[in-house]
Amino acid sequence: MKTQSSATARSAIAVSTPQPDPGTVPGTTPRANPRPGRLGTLQAALGVVAFSLTFPATAWGLEGFGPWALVAVRSVLAALIAVGCLLALRVPLPARRHWPGLAVVAAGVVVGFPLLTTLALQTSTTSHAAVVVGLLPLTTALLSALRMGTRPSRTFWAAALAGAAAVAAFTVQQSGGALTGADLYLFGALLVCAAGYTEGGRLARVMPGWQVIGWALVCCLPLTVPAAALALAHESAHLTAHSVAGLLWVAVGSQFLGLVVWYRGMAAIGIPKASQLQLAQPLLTLVWSVLLLGEHLTPAAPLTAAAVLICIAVTQRARG
Repeated sequence: MKTQSSATARSAIAVSTPQPDPGTVPGTTPRANPRPGRLGTLQAALGVVAFSLTFPATAWGLEGFGPWALVAVRSVLAALIAVGCLLALRVPLPARRHWPGLAVVAAGVVVGFPLLTTLALQTSTTSHAAVVVGLLPLTTALLSALRMGTRPSRTFWAAALAGAAAVAAFTVQQSGGALTGADLYLFGALLVCAAGYTEGGRLARVMPGWQVIGWALVCCLPLTVPAAALALAHESAHLTAHSVAGLLWVAVGSQFLGLVVWYRGMAAIGIPKASQLQLAQPLLTLVWSVLLLGEHLTPAAPLTAAAVLICIAVTQRARG
């Protein structure tokens, strides 16, 4: 009995004594892991940079492709990359319960937003189209609150509204303040993209972000492949350095890689906070428009940039 009691006592002491981490060297202090929020913020920010080039790249693509061909071909190219990654890593099919959400992502960010914004950019400047992106963070936060029951603080909402108002006022002023027929396309793109972002951010919590956009692209292949063939047959294509570079960027950078890091970032820091990083996207787009398209900006740009950065800082610190 004494032997058994002693063995039990020694076992209890061994369990209660902290054991060293097998991945650390004895006698050293384990290194703290990087804060996941910082990594998520960085990933979401990289997505914003990738998206900021979408409108200028689309304008380049339209120099050599028709709008329908540009949208369909970009989706097919991005889907081929996704298929290669999925097959190489032998990723199993998503669970049946995830397919409705993937269909929303496909309809919003693979088909809806690219098509509607491309149609708008036929008659609208990139600065005017940036109004959509300026309002997208607020719309995404609203849909996220409705879809997922998130409850950001009042400070968060005040900063988000202020940032959206500043960006909208700046971009509308840049376009002369006149509304055009392209605005219908732009507002439609705003709604479908916000829905795709919200659903994609939700799915990225249960599967890797690159798989979310990868499977969404695969979902669209039965539609985009025949659409690309039909569009190329009816819309003349002129291959130039600008048109090819624009097509490759919207396919690889915006449609796949940008969304991969974007969804990973949203899964790490939450949809509302990640969406507010996009307040900087219109200003980045305007910078690219100057450098790549030769558009001109007013002196209001630095003031708006400062206001937006303050709003971003407030939303990132506000408790949700």
